[in-house]
Amino acid sequence: GELFNSKIFCSFYSPSVLEIRIRMLDQLNQEIRKVEAEILRIIKEHNSYYKNYQLMMSVKGVGRIMAIYILIYTENFTRFTNPRKFACFSGIAPFEYTSGTSVKGRSKVHNCANKQLKSLLNLAAMSCIRYTGEYQTYYNRRIEEGKNKISTLNILRNKILFRIFAVVKRGTPYVDLAKFAA
Repeated sequence: GELFNSKIFCSFYSPSVLEIRIRMLDQLNQEIRKVEAEILRIIKEHNSYYKNYQLMMSVKGVGRIMAIYILIYTENFTRFTNPRKFACFSGIAPFEYTSGTSVKGRSKVHNCANKQLKSLLNLAAMSCIRYTGEYQTYYNRRIEEGKNKISTLNILRNKILFRIFAVVKRGTPYVDLAKFAA
């Protein structure tokens, strides 16, 4: 009611206030770029971190931010060496809901998880299904079969995570074999 009709609210949209807000956003974006550059500088100083960072970046759907987060949370793959345990930590591992022999529900992910990692993995899965390739093909096939979209996205999150762990363990970049299929 009154707030939206007041002069105070309308002043937030005056040209001078908008100009100040735009300058503040530009300043914050510059600071974010400086912090990201410093993080990358630190990663490059440590050969094992930088090697694993580059390996992760070879996996489709993995960007700078996700690679940095995974490096930090896995402590360069020393804290978590098993992708299943990290999937559980990230909140993307489905758990069966049962109570003895009488109650059986559908599988669910646990709500006590690292929401930032889950969000980043979700964004990676969402970006992968937008582009032509094996992820999109897999997603479309499961949807056509009548499978749940959210459970299919969760499978893709897990695929991405397992591929990250595989390339780091193997020590070689990810190769999309679907490109070479006839």
